[in-house]
This record gives sequence, structure tokens and C-alpha cells, in this order.
Amino acid sequence: MNPLALMKLKPLLKAFKENHPKFLMFVRKALKETDEGSIVEVKITTADGQEFFTNMKINQQDMELFNGMRGLINS
Repeated sequence: MNPLALMKLKPLLKAFKENHPKFLMFVRKALKETDEGSIVEVKITTADGQEFFTNMKINQQDMELFNGMRGLINS
């Protein structure tokens, strides 16, 4: 990963955390409780009412990614 790109994202992530503190608390809790076999569902509703929805069942490889993300989100 490009270190310069990460440096540019840092202030955006800080602002996101400040603007949406409940979302990050949710993600922290969800990552902590998620295990293999869990179902993740995502729904996005656009400003004009269009909806996008998907779900996925967590496998072992996904858990490896989630375990890595736990460290990033908790910092």
C-alpha cells in the first residue's frame, strides 16, 4: 500500500470518526462479536430513495481480514 495515500486518508478518517462516532462504535462491536458463519448484511439508500442491498456469510479467510481490521479500527 502506498504510504503517501495513507497519509492523505488520515485526516479524512479523523473527520469520519468525528462525524459518525456511533458507526465506528458499531463496527468495533460487530468485529469483536463476528465469527465464522456470521451473516453480514449491508443496505444503502440513496438520497433519491434507490436501495442497494447485499449479504455474505463470513468464512475463515474473511475472519483473517477482520482480525487484521480490528487492530486498525481500535487505534
